[in-house]
Amino acid sequence: MLLRVVACGVCRTDLHIVEGDLPALRPRLIPGHQIVGEVVEGATKELPLGSRVGVSWMGGVDGSCWFCHHSMENLCDHPVFTGYTVDGGYAEYVAARSDFAFPLPPGLDDEHVAPLLCAGIIGFRSLRVAGVEKGERVGLFGFGSSASLAIAILQSWKCEVYVVTRGESHRKSATLMGATWVGKEDEKPPVPIDRAITFAPSGKVVVSALASLRKGGVVAINAIHLDQMPAFDYDKLLWGERQIRSVANMTRQDARDFLQIAHDLHIRPNVTVFALADANQALEAVKKETEQGSAVIVP
Repeated sequence: MLLRVVACGVCRTDLHIVEGDLPALRPRLIPGHQIVGEVVEGATKELPLGSRVGVSWMGGVDGSCWFCHHSMENLCDHPVFTGYTVDGGYAEYVAARSDFAFPLPPGLDDEHVAPLLCAGIIGFRSLRVAGVEKGERVGLFGFGSSASLAIAILQSWKCEVYVVTRGESHRKSATLMGATWVGKEDEKPPVPIDRAITFAPSGKVVVSALASLRKGGVVAINAIHLDQMPAFDYDKLLWGERQIRSVANMTRQDARDFLQIAHDLHIRPNVTVFALADANQALEAVKKETEQGSAVIVP
């Protein structure tokens, strides 16, 4: 299926790919994995010409491995990753698998839906991996794009949200968004929490989250890579059936469910729009966090 790109979100994963922090799989590659596009070729019955669709990080699976046959396609042995193993959306046109293109609900405009296609979906999957239930106490460790989208869902579930984050601007954002409590990176939530999601690629942050859990609680690590995990006291921090789980990719059902929730809750991230010719400036803004909200490229 060929799409005319109308918007593409920019996130740190793109930056890691461009700067070589993730293994290079091809000598030349077009990044971009939060694509909003219009179908211009290869239409299907479900997605006719002119349909507006979204394409995310997970661009395809083999459909035949053990994981695909056990409803765990996010762990597929031979996956396709948009903007990493195949060309992505920093372009005027992009080829995508029709079965991994998601029809977008009306009311989600192009620039504001683009950041939802990675940060939003993976944040939503993190809540699922952590096993969050309505009314629980949930800690968000780090408060960038993904966490700022997840907080709206948690509030709709009547959860108490405890935010621990390094940046002052992120602490202000969490407070404005109605977090129950907001603290600095060296502070601990005032009560034991049921679930925690870590967004910073730091093993130290994972241990801090673990130290905040009640017995039986879960820490979900929302990070595509993580620095070294420091040693910690098993008896004090992990014993008592506490769990640490990693979050890997997403499924198509995660995408469909989250996009519907985003529509129902009117989730609208703050965005800064860049022209395609200014893609380097967009990546620099993400790296240095000089812009509020998410960066979006519009060809």
